[in-house]
Amino acid sequence: MKPDVKICGLSTPATLRAALERGASHIGFVSFAKSPRHLDTAPMAELARLVAGRAGTVIVTVNPDDDLIARLSEEVRPDWLQLHGKETPQRVAEVKARTGLKVMKALPVSDARDLDAIAAYRGVADRILLDSKRPKGSNLPGGNGVSFDWTLLTALDPDLSYMLSGGIDAANVAEALAIARPSGIDVSSGVESAPGVKDVGRIHAFFDAIERATAAG
Repeated sequence: MKPDVKICGLSTPATLRAALERGASHIGFVSFAKSPRHLDTAPMAELARLVAGRAGTVIVTVNPDDDLIARLSEEVRPDWLQLHGKETPQRVAEVKARTGLKVMKALPVSDARDLDAIAAYRGVADRILLDSKRPKGSNLPGGNGVSFDWTLLTALDPDLSYMLSGGIDAANVAEALAIARPSGIDVSSGVESAPGVKDVGRIHAFFDAIERATAAG
């Protein structure tokens, strides 16, 4: 079965259209000033309007305060907020209640003990995203281009709906799908020619690799 595919950190109409044409289920925009993928609300809202209901729009935030959440919700009108910081389950529930939006909670993984955090968020967040822990020296919670040991995920409840992220690209997405069997795949740096610069050719190559993998079963 073909997984959901989220292309994250988009910032141009051309790359956005490429992702939509290939059937991305989710389009991700980043609101985090330290990231090379950061967008202010005005250009983000312009791009979100181009989606026109063809995919779910997701805004990635890191420990956002109430003012930022309100501004993003009102000006961009996304379908989802992705919380990629140290938000507690209580904060996730609060954000959902404040906005009425779906919330995806990212959890960092490097070893099996990190998976214990899933239980507290399951049933609170609408979806879990499992991402690699950021490497030493990085201040970016995602988009670092590193992966973790996907075999850790074979022990998860098969009914858990989660997205897999971290170091995934056209060269290894088939392996990620075969090992972890996630319900969704999230990619950012894996379809870039430079940090924050999405590449249309790499987006097509990524979807080609997924299609080959899912066709092979």
